[in-house]
Amino acid sequence: MSTPPLAASGMAPGPFGGPQAQQAAREVNTASLCRIGQETVQDIVYRTMEIFQLLRNMQLPNGVTYHTGTYQDRLAKLQDHLRQLSILFRKLRLVYDKCNENCGGMDPIPVEQLIPYVEEDGSKNEDRTGPPRFASEERREIAEVNKKLKQKNQQLKQIMDQLRNLIWDINAMLAMRN
Repeated sequence: MSTPPLAASGMAPGPFGGPQAQQAAREVNTASLCRIGQETVQDIVYRTMEIFQLLRNMQLPNGVTYHTGTYQDRLAKLQDHLRQLSILFRKLRLVYDKCNENCGGMDPIPVEQLIPYVEEDGSKNEDRTGPPRFASEERREIAEVNKKLKQKNQQLKQIMDQLRNLIWDINAMLAMRN
């Protein structure tokens, strides 16, 4: 491999050279750790699917004559996959511990507060000067309004039934008078 152009030209390395660059490379931010963790989980799922595929195709040695070379080859593949799977789980544990260490000082925010409320006119709640309204508060208010609406509908239905009965009685009296 050739030397980098800056080192070859005799110029001093920049701010990213030397021990600072190595330390920055060691300190990975939480988002990168989460991406690494996601890739590790995908690798674990892939390896597990391969293990189940091998187990499905593998015949158990129950006295039936079977090609021992093929069996030994599949057994070696299975053991290799299991070893790699245990390595991936250790890697995932390290990533998980590092993420928890990085996020240890953060206060957990309820999920409801992460969902902003949007007004009917399309303006977001951040545009207003008052305190923000979140989806959980809106859901509670809608439930209260629906409850009141059902009560009013029930009252209107009772009034309509009473009027219908009154009109029926009036019509019956008019019919008897004629």
